[in-house]
Amino acid sequence: MKLIDSHCHLNYAGLAERQEEVLANARKRGIGGFLNISTRQSEWADVVGAAERNDDVWASIGVHPHEADAHPDLGATALAEAAAHPRVIAIGECGLDYYYDKSDRSAQRERFQAHIEAARTTGLPLIVHTREAEADTAEILSREVGKGGVAGVLHCFTGTADLARTALGLGFYISISGIVTFKNAKDLQEVAKAIPQDRLLVETDSPFLAPVPHRGQTCEPAFVADTAAFLAELRDEPLDELAEATTANFFKLFGKAAA
Repeated sequence: MKLIDSHCHLNYAGLAERQEEVLANARKRGIGGFLNISTRQSEWADVVGAAERNDDVWASIGVHPHEADAHPDLGATALAEAAAHPRVIAIGECGLDYYYDKSDRSAQRERFQAHIEAARTTGLPLIVHTREAEADTAEILSREVGKGGVAGVLHCFTGTADLARTALGLGFYISISGIVTFKNAKDLQEVAKAIPQDRLLVETDSPFLAPVPHRGQTCEPAFVADTAAFLAELRDEPLDELAEATTANFFKLFGKAAA
């Protein structure tokens, strides 16, 4: 069995101090690839550096919506230039977060648009974060996908069935994190059951959101195996089949990794 952790933060505190140990732990559990995600420009070099040191680690280039106010001049050109690195396979994470409102909403939308333009320029997929911003996320993605040249994934999905249907209709993938294992995640579990097998990804979003049975611990990429096992049972699919499908989906979406 081989799984891919499609979204982790190997350079965040809790993982960065023991990055090699963390990766070794995951490999022992059958995790064969890791997409290391950037959230601010100052960390791009470190995020890419982890991918340079490990053949099974790739990197993304982006700025989280929480960081939009801190990057007022970041445009598509800077994103695209950084994403030209051979180990960078995605643009993001980017998007909208109206739950915490840590950045001005108009600034969030401007930065999101810059990421979309960079994705279109580079041909790389978007990694989209959305929380309490479904209407704007759906409107922006529908408009931009309609123009062509934009694909991607809604990561760490916690949205409604309506948003899932919209994303799937636009050709996007949906990635499920350890949240799906939580007792109070019944609505998400229903959505997760309905995602077509050829559009499903799995992730940890580590060091956050450790799945059952690791609640309360620092989340590690190894724990994507627990999320996958839960999903397989939830969806009444053999674990090997789910692992094979989500791994194939990863390389289909992130074609630069396959190349």
